[in-house]
Amino acid sequence: MTLLAQMRNATDQQMASLAARLAGQLVLDVARVGPIQARGVGSITSSPADRADGDLDLDASLDGLVRARASRELVDPSELRVRHWTQPATALVLVIDRSGSMSGRRLAIAAVAAAACAHRAPVDWSVLAFADRVIALKSQQEQRDPLAVVDDLLRLRGQGVTDLAGALQAAARQLERSRAKRRVTVLLSDCRSTFGADPIDSARRLDELCVIAPADDAEDAETFARQIGARWAVVGEPTDIPDAFGQVLDR
Repeated sequence: MTLLAQMRNATDQQMASLAARLAGQLVLDVARVGPIQARGVGSITSSPADRADGDLDLDASLDGLVRARASRELVDPSELRVRHWTQPATALVLVIDRSGSMSGRRLAIAAVAAAACAHRAPVDWSVLAFADRVIALKSQQEQRDPLAVVDDLLRLRGQGVTDLAGALQAAARQLERSRAKRRVTVLLSDCRSTFGADPIDSARRLDELCVIAPADDAEDAETFARQIGARWAVVGEPTDIPDAFGQVLDR
């Protein structure tokens, strides 16, 4: 995966295109580990009108309407049904640190992490990349093929300073669009902030923050995670991502 991530930016366009297809499929295969926490959400369901808001389900409510009309009484809301969208169980936003060098290995790790988010929360996930500013590779309720997101990640280039507070604030704005019961920010970073405000306050404002740090540079990430009470894990290779997700999301 590291080699394919490097080849994605080859000057030979035919080679780059082939590498993109191979890398995308391999990344998705590796990421398909762990529970699918939101599969099937976002569908229409029917519930009693005294328990949910929605549009009247006329067919399912007909008996109650007929009884109320025959008795000339007010309709009992419990005898009516409404159709409404179910809420997702979990929403995920992946925040990727692209400050400094983005090597093939770092790109591959980020790509597998994005694919893991798509696997676990297929209808309610987003991916942000940040250095001194934040770019959205996929916003929370945007419909995008995970392969397209992976390919965009493999095209990333590293930049200089790290505005960690700004990135976490952007993650909060993404999750404000979600109605999920559990809203999780997964931060892929060494957590060494070199620009902007102190990230501690921004981190504590999030519903739930998990940190995944590079195995060879995890000291600052561990300190940051302990300061805010976040779960954390380390990764050395792209194939470590599924286990890291399990550590921070499932335990």
